[in-house]
Amino acid sequence: MTSDDSLMLYAKLAGFRLAVLANRACYDGDFPRELHDRLLDGLDAAIDRVRTILAWERRLLDRSDECASDQLAGEGEILRHMTIDLLDEIDIDYDTHEYRINGSRWTSAVTVDDSGVYVDYPDLLPLGSEELGALAPIILTIRMETGLAVRAGRVEDGHIRLLHPDSAARGLRRA
Repeated sequence: MTSDDSLMLYAKLAGFRLAVLANRACYDGDFPRELHDRLLDGLDAAIDRVRTILAWERRLLDRSDECASDQLAGEGEILRHMTIDLLDEIDIDYDTHEYRINGSRWTSAVTVDDSGVYVDYPDLLPLGSEELGALAPIILTIRMETGLAVRAGRVEDGHIRLLHPDSAARGLRRA
């Protein structure tokens, strides 16, 4: 990414931030405001990342840091893989078969019964245009013009299920 590309991306992100702020003023409910606030937080993080990239580009040009090229490449890679999560976020560790929702504690996705071993992760269901409201076209435009991923989804079946001694499984017998 060149300095001109970084400056254009910075300007686009700042413009989208203003559009989201203006759109936020039109809503009174808690849920729409939460979506707007999370999108604003994500855009702020992306803007900060672009500022960092611009600083590394300056260091590379004036040769004040011999590691600037590597740092610049790393920062660009982080920005390319950045995702803004508006609601729920699932982190999945496929090696240990664990997951966590919204940064909470890690939970095993492995269940075992008489018929075998199962790995079952919760699903992230995307919000529709009706739930996103006026944010839907803004999110789509952000994705198309900046390449920044915005994910708006809600975890289905994200609660932890524990067997209780009084549950229906107590009466089952082995065949």
